[in-house]
Amino acid sequence: MNIKRNKGIFYMILASLFFALMASSVKFAGDLPTMEKVFFRNLVGLIISCLFIYKSKVSFLGVNKKFLLLRSLAGFTGAVFYFYTLDKLPLSNAVILQQTNPFFVLAFACFFLNESIKKSQILSILIAITGVILIVQPQHDYSLLPSITGLLSAFFAAIAYTTVRHLRLSDHPQVIIFYFTGISSLLALPFMILGGFIMPSLSEFIALLLIGVFAFIAQTLMTKAYSYAEAGDLSLYSYGKTVFSVIIGIVFFLEIPGLVTAIGVSLVLFASYLNYIFKK
Repeated sequence: MNIKRNKGIFYMILASLFFALMASSVKFAGDLPTMEKVFFRNLVGLIISCLFIYKSKVSFLGVNKKFLLLRSLAGFTGAVFYFYTLDKLPLSNAVILQQTNPFFVLAFACFFLNESIKKSQILSILIAITGVILIVQPQHDYSLLPSITGLLSAFFAAIAYTTVRHLRLSDHPQVIIFYFTGISSLLALPFMILGGFIMPSLSEFIALLLIGVFAFIAQTLMTKAYSYAEAGDLSLYSYGKTVFSVIIGIVFFLEIPGLVTAIGVSLVLFASYLNYIFKK
C-alpha cells in the first residue's frame, strides 16, 4: 500500500512541475487571446493522445462515457472560470482562489469515493494554503463576481480530479485525456474565433506548442497518480506547482523571492511532509 501511495505522490509532484512549466509557457506566449491559448493547450494534447491510443490499440470510445463526459465538462468549465478570474483579478488573488481546490477534492472524495477524512489532512492543507498566500501575497482589491468565479474554478477542478480517480476503475488514462482535450478543443474553438484569432509569430507558436505538450504530460502524470492513491491524499501535493513556479521564476525570469516567499515555500514543503508522515 505504501509503495502504491509513494508512486502516486511521485507522479503528482512531477505533474505539478509540468503544470508550472505550462504556466510559464503561457507567459512566454505573450498577449495572444486567452481562448487561443486554451484551444492550443487542448489541441496539442488531443493529437498526442490520439497517437498513443492508436498505438496501444485501445478503443477511442471509452467505457464509462457518463463519467468521461463529466470529467471533460468539469475540467473545461473550471478552466474557463479560472481564465475569467485571471482576466479580472490580480494573478496572486486568482491563484489563491484556485488553490482552494484540495478542500473540495477532500470533500468529494469522502462523499463520492468513500475516502476517509483525517484531521491531519485538513491541518496539512491549512498550512499549505497559508504558505501559498505568503508566496503569492494577494492584493486587497477583490471584487465579488471574479471572486465567485475563482472559487467556482476550484470547485469544478475538484470535480474533474475526483472523477479521474473514479475513472481509473474503467478507462485507460489516455482515453480520459482524449475525451477531455477533444471536448475542450471543440468548446474552445467558437470562443477563439469570435474572440478574434491572432496569427502567432514563430516564438509565440513555439510557446503555444509547449503549452500543449507540457499540459499533456502534466495531465498524463496526474491521471497516473490518481490510479495509485486516494484523491484526498494526493490533492495536497498539487501545491507543488506553486513552489515550482517560484523556482522557474528564479531561473528563467530572474524573479528573486524575498523572505516572506521563502517562508511560504517552506510551509508548503513542511505541510507536504506532515501529510506524508501522518498518512503513513
